[in-house]
Amino acid sequence: MVLLVDDEPNIVIALEFLLQREGYRVEKAFNGLEALDQLNVHTPHIVVLDVMMPGMNGFEVARRIRENPALENTKIVFLSAKGTQPDKIKGYESGGEVYLVKPFDNEEFVRTIHEIRAYG
Repeated sequence: MVLLVDDEPNIVIALEFLLQREGYRVEKAFNGLEALDQLNVHTPHIVVLDVMMPGMNGFEVARRIRENPALENTKIVFLSAKGTQPDKIKGYESGGEVYLVKPFDNEEFVRTIHEIRAYG
């Protein structure tokens, strides 16, 4: 299962379509607090996180995922418009395995999810 977390509904819809077409089960959250609520109900294999969201940013969500022993095997993919080197470093330091920058290539995104699922 993949949890998509982004405050832009159009991005969530597009990602959901791409992943469901590949056979993934998808859950959605539209901000950091919703993501944490979802994580109390579901244990996803992968969380796809935007960085800039209202209330709680993706870096904080990632830190909270990493603090939760029940989610130790959950992989984090950042998908953000914040693409500077310091942003990427912060993403990896907060617990991300991959940091992709928007706009993203659909095929690259799907390939990344497949690779994390296969080798993660």
